[in-house]
Amino acid sequence: MTATHRNTPDLFALSEIHGPVLRPGDDGYADEVTGFNLAALHTPEVVVGATSADDIVTALRWATATGTPVAVQATGHGANFPISHGLLINTARMTDVRVDPTKRLATVAAGAKWRDVLAAAAPHGLAALAGTSTDAGAVGYTLGGGLPVLGRTYGYASDLVRSFQVATPDGTLRESDPDHEPELFWALRGGKGNVGVVTSMTCDLLPLTTILGGGVYYPGEHAEAVLRTWTDWTRTLPDEMCSAFTLLRLPPIPEIPEPLRGGFWARVAIAWPSDPAEGERLLAPIRAAAPVTVDTVEEMPYTALDRIHMEPQDPLPARESCTLLRDLTPEALRTFLSQAGPEVPDYPILMVEIRHLGGALARPARQEDAICARDASYILETVGVLTTPPAAEAIEQATTSLHEAMSPYGTGHTMINLHGTPGNTEDRARAWTPETLDRLRKDKSTYDPSNLLRFGHTVDSP
Repeated sequence: MTATHRNTPDLFALSEIHGPVLRPGDDGYADEVTGFNLAALHTPEVVVGATSADDIVTALRWATATGTPVAVQATGHGANFPISHGLLINTARMTDVRVDPTKRLATVAAGAKWRDVLAAAAPHGLAALAGTSTDAGAVGYTLGGGLPVLGRTYGYASDLVRSFQVATPDGTLRESDPDHEPELFWALRGGKGNVGVVTSMTCDLLPLTTILGGGVYYPGEHAEAVLRTWTDWTRTLPDEMCSAFTLLRLPPIPEIPEPLRGGFWARVAIAWPSDPAEGERLLAPIRAAAPVTVDTVEEMPYTALDRIHMEPQDPLPARESCTLLRDLTPEALRTFLSQAGPEVPDYPILMVEIRHLGGALARPARQEDAICARDASYILETVGVLTTPPAAEAIEQATTSLHEAMSPYGTGHTMINLHGTPGNTEDRARAWTPETLDRLRKDKSTYDPSNLLRFGHTVDSP
């Protein structure tokens, strides 16, 4: 308990918590509630800086006793709208990662980032299925399924999970795996945080130390030629080749290296975990698609994964959204370019990306899960930076316009981690099929009947 804690009767039960318990106005409150996405500035009535599973259990028991709704945050990369009341459990202090090199397993605490996991696994010649930014929290990312850089080769991050330790809102700490609490195990892989607060997870590691990775950058006026070449190329690839086509409209800020700073670029980013020479051979058509300005593709340590997509490392206010695509037909490509291509003046969105799915991402999980993206061939993702109110309005309009225009080529669903701000019940439902959504709602009524976990991308009880 911090010295600034106000020992009011309604917070007395939280005095057992070892981390800080803060209210608005307390020293450290702002730091405790602020995450990576500065567009979601939280102002909960209470924030708990959890240091252990016991702290989380205590916080949940208090929330149940008082009827206080609960949100959870580790890094805030997945924050999608601000919390203005209730209890926020911050797990950022829980960063322990334990590696069993013999069994090739990692046990990851609730607040650990992927870079923590990679750093712990690398000395043993092992790797975990991280996404495009290793600054993201491993657990929250995996609860949403987790789309890895090497997804086509190895599948979703949740495919490698062996077990979860999870505190349900009644304050019970449960072990969940295919044989113990199997329904809970199902809901936690792709269902996000609807049924409990994960305190740790254990997942398989891969024998992997280096990959061929990086990006090939072209002047933006060549976007159409590069996109069409990349689309045709993806239809010929082995599962080991993982790639994305991106349009980048970069601001003129020092954090972006020359010559990319302040420019409009088309990029193909790749990751290839097999023989580097074969990867280089496969990449030849991409390098020949248009004049290349920058080529960062090289053999690199797997721990250097951030070099591939070069995502921002500092907090910023962002608006993201996604659409799962069945295919990229000629009509779909024309629609995409008409919305976001080089002929669109003053397009406000920083990043528009199409990632190639399929491969292992299309295969059934070894244990049934709540992911509803295995029938998609590509995913379209947009990220805009909300610098000013006029910029925010323009980004919202451009985001809505693009995703609506591409919806005829989609599966009708989104990936929950990239969905962006969840809207009404109908909008939230787009992350799952009707059957999966119905099952999640039933699980919600079982494990969270009072709907305490109602913030973020959650579902309602039936």
